[in-house]
Formats: sequence, structure tokens, C-alpha cells
Amino acid sequence: MTLVQRTYRYDPRQLDRLEKLAAEQRRSVPELLRQAVDLFIKNHDLIGASERRHVRMTEYAQAALDTIILEQHPEFRERIIAETERRMERYHGGR
Repeated sequence: MTLVQRTYRYDPRQLDRLEKLAAEQRRSVPELLRQAVDLFIKNHDLIGASERRHVRMTEYAQAALDTIILEQHPEFRERIIAETERRMERYHGGR
């Protein structure tokens, strides 16, 4: 594998911690950094897929509940929406 050289700047505390980790593991700082970048990229892709799945499931649940409420208990719909708004404000600081 051909490696490309780049220069980056680090917070001194980060670099100190990296150097300590490298020494503990008997590896070089660049080796740790390459591994960290690989893990970041791999996790980024997984998180993206996981987030999409979570959003899809949330939308499905919302659509299903709204359909059930509209068909079986339309009299509760406005009350549920008002409670949702109240909770959004209380727990999430807004809409």
C-alpha cells in the first residue's frame, strides 16, 4: 500500500495522549491515527445506515398510529397533538 504524507496540527493534550497510547501499545502515533481514521470511516457508514433505519421506523410508527387514531378514535387526535407539543416544549426546548 502506498501511503500519502500530510501534515496536521493537534491540540497538545491530544498529542500527549496519543503518544502515551502509542507507547503503551508499542506502536507509532501514525499507526494509531491510521487505525482511528479507519474506525471513524467504518463507524460513520454504520451510523448513517442505523440512523436511516431509525428514521424509517419512526415514520412508520407515526403513520400507523395516526391512521389508527383517525379511524378508531378521531375524538382524541387534537388532544394527542396538544400533548405532543407540550412534551416537545418541556423535554426538547421547542418544536
